[in-house]
Amino acid sequence: MTSTVAQNQRLRLDLGYDGNHFHGWAAQPGLRTVQGMVENVLSTIFRQDVVLSVAGRTDAGVHARHQVAHCDVAEELWRNLPGRSQRTPAQALIRRANSLLARGAGSDILGAPKGYSDVVIHAVAPVPDSFDARFSALWRSYTYRIADAVSAWDPQRKDVLWIADQLDIEAMNRAGLRLLGEHDFLSFCKPREGASTVRTLYELIFTRSAGIILGKARADAFCHSQVRTLMGTLIEVGRGVRDEDWPYQRLIERTRDGNVVVAAPHPLTLEEIGYPPPELYAHQANQARRFRG
Repeated sequence: MTSTVAQNQRLRLDLGYDGNHFHGWAAQPGLRTVQGMVENVLSTIFRQDVVLSVAGRTDAGVHARHQVAHCDVAEELWRNLPGRSQRTPAQALIRRANSLLARGAGSDILGAPKGYSDVVIHAVAPVPDSFDARFSALWRSYTYRIADAVSAWDPQRKDVLWIADQLDIEAMNRAGLRLLGEHDFLSFCKPREGASTVRTLYELIFTRSAGIILGKARADAFCHSQVRTLMGTLIEVGRGVRDEDWPYQRLIERTRDGNVVVAAPHPLTLEEIGYPPPELYAHQANQARRFRG
């Protein structure tokens, strides 16, 4: 007698969320987190435990316009998800998951309007087992929004840092330019035991439009609190509290000390994640695992 082994299907999920009412991405007992909420919904739909791996864990209060995660589910459950409907499995999952997510947000958030959800799954797609949401990624891009004039302080926007001092973004850009490239960013990270703090920073620039300063940071990956520390450090330069050489001096010092400035989380948004073509998923994942730990 032969036995059959249940086959799994790996799924890629593209989602976005408002971080204001979440204690970050990572699941934590007794706390409302993005991972915990989405895993609970997926586990309910598939009637099996579903565990998500994510491209980048975001802190409490941080938003995502484009986050990517993956999970493995039983292939038969995935294939049969539409039931008698004419929907594809992806369409059926998006519809059911977003309905449950909205229901959960309505019960968790006081005064939430009917149908509102602070996390939305935008796309679902089957992917090869070689795809890893975290390690297959080539780069991540974040933005940070600042209003440095009272005329731009908008109480309806919850994703902007209000500052009374007008910032010198030219000085901030000159200071940020020296941080580009591959460096050990220990001075700008909360290090994790056994993991590297070496990252390659591709872009760090500030622009001003309609009264809002938009800071953009793009790197192969970011370690814990790195983007917020980069922003906090450069804001000090923009305010004139520190000179333009200070961020680079912090970089080469490679130390976490009392000079660390971590900006507030609520203006930070994960904007986009880049991946190689499918045939390079495994190669990129293997390289990233060896390099970053």
